[in-house]
Amino acid sequence: MSAVGNLTVPARDQALSGQSGNNDAPAPARTDSRTGRHGDAGTSAAMPTAARDSPTGTESPHRETIAILGGTGDLGTGLAGRWSRAGYRVVIGSRTRDKAEAALAALRARHLETTARAATNAEAAPAADIVVLTVPAAHQIATLAGVRASLAGKIVIDVTVPLVPPKVGTVQLPAEGSAGKRAQEFLGDGVMVVSAFQNVAAHLLQQDVAIECDVLVAGNKKAARDKVIELVRAAGMTGWHAGPIDNAAAAEALTSVLIQINRRHPISHAGIKLVGQG
Repeated sequence: MSAVGNLTVPARDQALSGQSGNNDAPAPARTDSRTGRHGDAGTSAAMPTAARDSPTGTESPHRETIAILGGTGDLGTGLAGRWSRAGYRVVIGSRTRDKAEAALAALRARHLETTARAATNAEAAPAADIVVLTVPAAHQIATLAGVRASLAGKIVIDVTVPLVPPKVGTVQLPAEGSAGKRAQEFLGDGVMVVSAFQNVAAHLLQQDVAIECDVLVAGNKKAARDKVIELVRAAGMTGWHAGPIDNAAAAEALTSVLIQINRRHPISHAGIKLVGQG
């Protein structure tokens, strides 16, 4: 068993849940009155071509800066490595700078050419064009509350999986219907919340391997979903429009189903693949 924030998740289930190694719990929140297509075609590769061919200098060919809040775990650093190698400017955020710096050092040990940098969540969010949230479900809203004023008009990619230990293999969605919808309701219509990456094994993101898993992308704005599908492709996978944020419940629930499959069958890192007739 391993502690995840204030939760305990069996070690065998951590890779799929995306929570392994991330204990980036926020400090107790302070009240602040100011803040109160069908799928894209393409094949997966160990790393996208753009990632392999990206320059090693500090300048990136893409304009967007991506801040990964709570990005010190396997999921956050895995995405950071793939996106930075694809040419995006990436900031690994954490509640404390020391933890962000430690995660960046570990990432550089695996990918010497990474151009990612480290910052606190409070520093990373204002500097970003796109914000990604990779914290355990118990800390989702508290983390968003700390940077809420910096998110207006931006895309926020919510990767939260509402697992409730010890029964992480049982679907237990929040009262709002899904973690993605909860984030959208909390942040309001001025922020474009897009739910994605819930069914991807975080451990595989760390490796230079093909990931046999598609990504369901749910959000209320098609343009925002388009942008996230572009980022999915940059990370070496295929993304699919899954409709409005209400549909995030489907991907979030599937994580518990995939955990059960990993437990009961001779397979590891189970994922989803969409197939159909052309």
